[in-house]
Amino acid sequence: MNPTAPITATSGGSRKARAAAVLRVTSGNFLEQFDFFLFGFYATSISRIFFPSSSEFASLMLTFAVFGAGFLMRPLGAIFLGAYVDKVGRRKGLIVTLAIMAIGTLLIACVPEYATIGLLAPALVLLGRLLQGFSAGAELGGVSVYLAEMATPGRKGFYTSWQSASQQVAIMMAAAIGYGLNQWLSADQIGAWGWRVPFLVGCAIVPFLFILRRSLQETAEFDARRHHPQAREIFAMLLANWRIVIGGTLLTAMTTTTFYLITVYTPTFGKSVLHLTTADTLMVTLLVAVSNFAWLPIGGAISDRIGRKPILLAIPALAILTAYPALSWLAEAPSFSRMLIVLLWFSFFFGMYNGAMVAALTEVMPVEVRVAGFSLAFSLATALFGGFTPAISTYLIQITHDKAAPGYWLSFAALCGLCATLGLYRRNTGRKPSTVASA
Repeated sequence: MNPTAPITATSGGSRKARAAAVLRVTSGNFLEQFDFFLFGFYATSISRIFFPSSSEFASLMLTFAVFGAGFLMRPLGAIFLGAYVDKVGRRKGLIVTLAIMAIGTLLIACVPEYATIGLLAPALVLLGRLLQGFSAGAELGGVSVYLAEMATPGRKGFYTSWQSASQQVAIMMAAAIGYGLNQWLSADQIGAWGWRVPFLVGCAIVPFLFILRRSLQETAEFDARRHHPQAREIFAMLLANWRIVIGGTLLTAMTTTTFYLITVYTPTFGKSVLHLTTADTLMVTLLVAVSNFAWLPIGGAISDRIGRKPILLAIPALAILTAYPALSWLAEAPSFSRMLIVLLWFSFFFGMYNGAMVAALTEVMPVEVRVAGFSLAFSLATALFGGFTPAISTYLIQITHDKAAPGYWLSFAALCGLCATLGLYRRNTGRKPSTVASA
């Protein structure tokens, strides 16, 4: 089958046709997470090249602040790009988000260092991150809604889980490239120019991603609607449903925090805090991505069978009880095996919870603002919780002198998810099954 041949995104069609549609729509998600992970992994090199300071801690914090600034743009992208996607359709909107993401990626890959162009260097890196954040604000929501609208009956959780699963493939590829560079280049070479290689690889695959995205067809559900609201109507409906948006933000807090803790922050945590080798931290990250990839569709499929609510209650409760003790056990005697065990345990949290959560969030949002509402809730959670997880974790360890301190932050995010689940499902009691997450 030709993977670029257009097909109609309906719940019908052959299994191969539906798999091809999933590949097309998730391709941009791959690029987003590929670059976000690279920025976090090479934070130490980036801090020295673009944010030089007499204090390594200060340079690293500036780098993580710029990393987090991209997430602050996500809510704006969710509102404006999300409204655009709800108005013109999923296909056109997702092509636009990919284009903006590609520009930001190219900018970061090619910016000269601080020693060459001075303050313009960190300014351009910041601009690249802001463009990536603005694009990502609607990318994830657009992809999730597309998958939900093309899903076969009773399998929405399984289908939407591939949104996050595609990101795990990106992390596997980024970690594998990083591992290879670590074997072939010296630390000085990686710090000077080698860190740019994976970013350039990301730029090189952009044309292929555009080919995949251009062959997308609009979802049958969107085409069937008689009225496609204008931006002003969408903004008004978002404001009218602000309680659902806030509830969705808190529901998403656990998944964004866990994800950025076990992927983006892992290399820095392993090298700078636990003093493990770069090879060890990369291998842990790679195995965690494989674990995430396995658990996500399992979590989605189980939520299709037993409902979203049981999973969205049980996993945060487990995280609250075990997050800090697990990290304390790791901090007592840091090693590759202990770090792998702990992060695989957190990977179980992420995969099971996110597999149910994404489908639930598409179901509680009003259909007219499904992309904008989903994107805004997810973007706010990423901006307030997930995106700043590396900076907050670094800060907590610095002020408490406790290497397990990130466990407090993860436990707090889990508590937010637990409370949001109770609130959203109580609020949705009595709605038609088609508009409420399976409970």
